Order: sequence, then C-alpha cells, then structure tokens
Amino acid sequence: MQQGYALAGSSYSQTGWATQQAFHDQIALLDFFDATCGTPTRTIASGHSEGGLISAGLVQLYPDRFAGALPMCGALAGGVGNWNQGLDSAFAFDVLLAGNTLPLVHLPALGSPALTTAFDQAEAVLHATQGTPGGRARLALVAALDDLPGWIDPFSPEPASTDFTTQEQNQAFLIESHDLAYAFFGRADLEMRAGGNPSWNTGVDYQVQLAKSADNEEVQALYQQAGLNLSTDLATLNAAPRVSADPAAVGYLNQYLTFNGVLNVPVLTMHTTGDVSEEDRAYASVVQSSGDTSLLRQVFVQRGGHCTFTPAETLTAFQTLIRRLDTGSWDGSTNPDLMNQEATALGPNLNVLPSPFPNGSTLISTPPAFLTFQPPLFLRPYP
Repeated sequence: MQQGYALAGSSYSQTGWATQQAFHDQIALLDFFDATCGTPTRTIASGHSEGGLISAGLVQLYPDRFAGALPMCGALAGGVGNWNQGLDSAFAFDVLLAGNTLPLVHLPALGSPALTTAFDQAEAVLHATQGTPGGRARLALVAALDDLPGWIDPFSPEPASTDFTTQEQNQAFLIESHDLAYAFFGRADLEMRAGGNPSWNTGVDYQVQLAKSADNEEVQALYQQAGLNLSTDLATLNAAPRVSADPAAVGYLNQYLTFNGVLNVPVLTMHTTGDVSEEDRAYASVVQSSGDTSLLRQVFVQRGGHCTFTPAETLTAFQTLIRRLDTGSWDGSTNPDLMNQEATALGPNLNVLPSPFPNGSTLISTPPAFLTFQPPLFLRPYP
C-alpha cells in the first residue's frame, strides 16, 4: 500500500461451491470500490484454492474489468473435471472398501442425519482399512484415481520416490481430513445448487486411469506387498454399475465454471509441487488448445502442502506479473533461479512460514523454492 496499491477483497456470501455467488460478489466489490474510492489504474484478480479458480474465472468472464490474474494453488481444471475426478476416487472407495454401501450422488440434504451417518460410516471404513496391508493398498488406489500427493508437510522433506509407505500415510490423511468431507458435505452442497448430480463415470476405464496416474508405481508396489491382485480389483471397478449425470446439473457446473482457454490479459499461476499441481497442467492444456499461450506463465514451488507459499514467494510472483504488465513482455522473468534471488532479496522477515502447531503463531525461516517442474496429467479433463 505504501507503493500506491489498494487491496480489496470479499468473503463468500455463501459457503460451499459458491462460485456463482463469488463471481457476482467480486464484480459488486469492484463497483463499490469505484464508487467509494475511485477508479484504479488497473485491477488484478488473485486468490488461493477455490479463490484461484475464481481469479482465473473472473478474467475469463469479465476481461474488460481486469489487467491480469494471479491464481495460486487454484482448482484450475474447472468444476466439472474436479468433481468427476473426485467421483472416481469415491467410487473406488465404495466399491473396493465399503461394499457398495455408501451414497455417492443424489445425496441426503445438508444438515440431515442421513448425510452425517453416511460420512461417519465412511470414516469408520477408512480407519479399519488403514490397519491392514491390503486396506492400505486399496486406499492407495483410491488416492491414485484422484492423483493425491504423497507429500503434505511443508516442514518435512519430500518422501523418497520409493517410500510408498509414507506416501500412502499422507494420502490417507488427506482422504480423512479433506476428501471424505468433499465427497459427502461438499457434493451435497453442490447438488443443491446444481439441482441434481453433475458428475459421471460412465465410459471410464479404471485400468487406463491408473496407468496415467502419478501414483501408479506406488499402487503397484503396495498391492504386491499385500499379496493382492490389482488386475482383479481394477476389473471389479470396471464391472461395477456406473453413475450417470443429470444434464441440467452438468450445465450449471459447466457455467460455474469450465475454462475455455481464451486469455485476454496476462495470467501467472503458482502451485506447490506437493499439492494437486496437475490442475495447472489442465489449465495450460486448455489455453494451449485455444492457440495462444503468450499471455500465460506458470511457476512452481518445491514444497509439501496446499497453498504453502511464503510471503516472499507470493510477493515475487506478484512483482513478476506487475513487471509483465509494465513492460508488455515476460522476458525470462519466471526463471526459477531469478525468482529465488528476488524472493531472497525481500529479506528474512518475509521468507517464513507459520508453524501448524500450536496455533500458527511461530514463524519458521523457509528459503524460497521455485523450480522448473512439469506437473502430472490431470486424469479427468473436461471437455
């Protein structure tokens, strides 16, 4: 702000997959800012996670209102692809671990005892499953179909490429702390908004999906250690009754939002490697399909966890985007070595991360970690 910037932000007026409301609220915020504070020279959209999707969506839907965007750790594969990939994982969990007893779509209403009961049942299955070698192997397959990372702690070194035990433990933690809530409470919220089920797995070959997954080698190894036949489980998945989508619900989720790849302003994305970085690859792929990638650049930070960027890394990415707006050229500005130098130069007070315990109040010195990186494939791109 001392450099002449203004910062404006809005919370979501609703919780859940409130992308429709978020797009409306952010534009209303810009109108309020113009009327109350004055019209800015230029406006940049930025946000984390679902806010990353919102930021990229804003410059697609309202390109005349923005000069650029900085989506960070964003759900950049879009709504339909994200929820389809989540369904694949939940489907495998139900078929292979829960005995086809869990509701996957057309869920009970949010707040209903039936929905809580289903969630509690899934958690009990998870806890029992994690206690056996065969259960852990099948959980690794569940994780692989959603390409869950095997590295989640920003303060721990990345597990070795063959340390499949640690990778699976981290994935099981993500399933318990995030994916089960996503599969039940998140999907129930989405179905309420969409007026039905927007996800499907008809026509999906799970043997092909696993072969494309970054976690394929882990799954193969853990199945072999457990003495389980992976081909049999994949055949069981492929033979199980499939889930079809409600077309009107797909239309809603497609509108809020699928990316079309058309960029009118510079966009710089940023993701940690120990996260679902394949979202950024899906976004780059659709931009490439539009025929012009000159406005897009993507940078990556070698660290575990979701949105675990230091202030120095965030400011460096922001300054890189500003330089692109000022000069009209990227001109090598996203080179990882250069970005690490710029982040380091911001000083020790900004090269820190908050510790997770006891309350995030302790700051831990954390050097910048930009690197050259190619994310894995996103498994269920749409369209």
